[in-house]
Amino acid sequence: MKIEELITIDVDILGGQPVFKGTRVPVESLFDHLEAGVSLTDFLDDFPTVSKEQAINLLEVANKLMTSSKIESLYEAIA
Repeated sequence: MKIEELITIDVDILGGQPVFKGTRVPVESLFDHLEAGVSLTDFLDDFPTVSKEQAINLLEVANKLMTSSKIESLYEAIA
């Protein structure tokens, strides 16, 4: 799945913060919830406009990014 199918970045939606496509739910909210020990099911209950498929696909993309052999270029891009 392409990242453009998962998230939207639009200055008119939450000032350009990445959100789940078709929602106003920041992607960061998923990671914040998981970091706090909240289950994926509870996150989805808190944000019913986000589908389970969207959340799982986003986590899969994040996993691929963080385990890529080219991770150093990602670090350079965000530094």
